[in-house]
Amino acid sequence: MSGTHEDAAISRRVRGLETLLEERGIVAGAVLDEALDAFLAGSSPLNGARVVARAWTDPAFKERLLADGTSAVAELGFAAGGVQPQRLRVVENTVRAHNVVVCTLCSCYPVRLLGPSPSWYKSEAYRSRVVREPRGVLEEFGLSLPDGTEVTVWDSSAETRYMVLPRRPACSAGLSAGELVSLVTRNGLIGTAAL
Repeated sequence: MSGTHEDAAISRRVRGLETLLEERGIVAGAVLDEALDAFLAGSSPLNGARVVARAWTDPAFKERLLADGTSAVAELGFAAGGVQPQRLRVVENTVRAHNVVVCTLCSCYPVRLLGPSPSWYKSEAYRSRVVREPRGVLEEFGLSLPDGTEVTVWDSSAETRYMVLPRRPACSAGLSAGELVSLVTRNGLIGTAAL
C-alpha cells in the first residue's frame, strides 16, 4: 500500500506551517526540532511490546489494561498520547475475535507505544479499504483468518487511540518477559499480523 504522493503533500503542509511559525517568531526552528526529537526519542514499538508482555503474564494488569488503557500504560511509565493527552483503548484478539486499527480521517496513532506510523497506515488505500473489506486487506498482509473469526475495525481519532492486545502464541509458555517482548511486532499491535 503506497501513500508516497499523499505523504509528500502532508510533508509540504507541515513544512509550510513550520515556516509560518518561525517567520512570525512563535517558535524558533531549533526549538521545534528539539521538541520533535524529544517526542520521538521515547517512541518505539518496544514500548507497546512491553505492555503486551506484562498483560500476558499479569492477569490483574491485563484486566486494568482492557478496562482503562490510559491508566494501565501509565503504570509502566508510558503515555497514551502525543503532544496532547489522548485516551488509549486496548482491544484484545481472541480465538473468535480479531481486531484491526485504522484512522480513516488522517493517521491518528499511539506513537509513544508503537513508534512512528508506517507509511501504509497513513495511505488512503489502507484507510479506506480496511473498513470496507478488512479480510481482504489482512490477507494482503499475509494474515488469513478462519471464516468463523469476527473482525472488528477500530477507528482512531484525535481523542481516542487504539492498540491491539495480540493473542499470546501457544509456543511462548515459560518464556521470560524479555523473550515475550521479542515476539511482539508493530503490525501485531495494529492488528495486521498475528503473532
